Amino acid sequence: MSIRTSNRCFDPLFTTAAMRGIFSDHGRVQGMLDFEAALARAEARVGVIPAAAVAAIAAACDAGRIDIEQLAQGAALGGNSAIPLVKLLTALVAADDPEASRYVHWGATSQDAMDTGLVLQLRAALELFDADLARLAGVLRELAAAHAQTVLVGRTWLQHATPTTLGLKAAGWLGAVERHRARLHELRPRLLALQFGGAAGTLASLGTRGLEVGRALAEELGLALPEVPWHAQRDRIAEVATTLGLLVGTLGKVARDVSLLMQTDVAEVFEPAAAGRGGSSTMPHKRNPVACAAILGAATRVPGLVATMLAAMVQEHERSLGGWHAEWDTLPEICTLAAGALAQATQMLAGLEVDPARMAGNLDLTRGLILAEAVTMALAEHIGRLPAHHVVELACKRAVAEGRHLREVLGDDPQVTAHLDAAALDRLLDPQHYTGCAAAFVQRALAACRAQG
Repeated sequence: MSIRTSNRCFDPLFTTAAMRGIFSDHGRVQGMLDFEAALARAEARVGVIPAAAVAAIAAACDAGRIDIEQLAQGAALGGNSAIPLVKLLTALVAADDPEASRYVHWGATSQDAMDTGLVLQLRAALELFDADLARLAGVLRELAAAHAQTVLVGRTWLQHATPTTLGLKAAGWLGAVERHRARLHELRPRLLALQFGGAAGTLASLGTRGLEVGRALAEELGLALPEVPWHAQRDRIAEVATTLGLLVGTLGKVARDVSLLMQTDVAEVFEPAAAGRGGSSTMPHKRNPVACAAILGAATRVPGLVATMLAAMVQEHERSLGGWHAEWDTLPEICTLAAGALAQATQMLAGLEVDPARMAGNLDLTRGLILAEAVTMALAEHIGRLPAHHVVELACKRAVAEGRHLREVLGDDPQVTAHLDAAALDRLLDPQHYTGCAAAFVQRALAACRAQG
């Protein structure tokens, strides 16, 4: 049976084939079947079921042999996918070895198979995220280093503030990405834990052998054996969701920055150009920020999905009614959207087109006003900060009212020229000389990234 995928029209925009494969119907079913095969091996190891039963059970644990449509219909009736899966698996085993079929799913419950299967899917997803985040971090390191001295307008409240550098913007993005890499690494020991508790979390179906089977099963799957089953304690799952929500939020911030810098009126950076990319169905001149749109689409959707995961944590007693069910589609969607946003960001930033000449032109757009703080601080050394602020503020208003460059207005003001000569004013009105610690911050960010590895 082929692996089913969904949203064929939009998957290339919003996710990756590798992540969709993990969270496809095939991937979901195979995760549960991997649990069932490992359960049989573990129980045979400790003598709970006959060793002769293992081969037939393990051989049948192949998602390609499961009729997904039949499984879906059974899930609609049974309330979860494990109930019909166990029936289908038992029938497959029985066709080969009727005696072995007696021991399928021995002592386990539906949620054991579904939760552990999900953990196995998430382990594979984390491997993809780790590799993709490492690639993005590499791209950002190169961007920050290459443009540590590339000066552009710093903007606060969407207005011109003071000069900054493109390298420092990239270093800020890099720092956040590295923190998300660390978060995903740190949560692995908490997440990668076996779910095995039986009907109500006591493993009473296995008598006194439950913990022994649990240890063997955890070893078989390469998972930790938690102190107690976690059927209704969903912090492990919610932690993944919230961490990916943080990641997508950062990617959305990057996309917002790039899309604003790409506006026709700003035109300082551009997404990489390609045939058929960013066009319009009616306007031939358009160059739209397609990657930014996809990332921002994910950043709009994921917070609500994370909220669903947090709301689903409030579960009843030993097993949930509805809260658990709310996770099934929600967490995979978070993962697929996060993977797509990550891929779009990496591709976009790797080919980012930068226009330093346009940046320089925009720096002078306000005719020197962007350097008003620099003049204020220099003048303050002679007459105090508040008096200096007042003098320069009046000069700025005059420059705007008279349509003149701030340098010219300052040069005509005796309160200024008494302390700052022409050479000093020329230097103060040069954006290259007012980037403060930007270059040092970039180097610190690069060093921190190298230290993390």
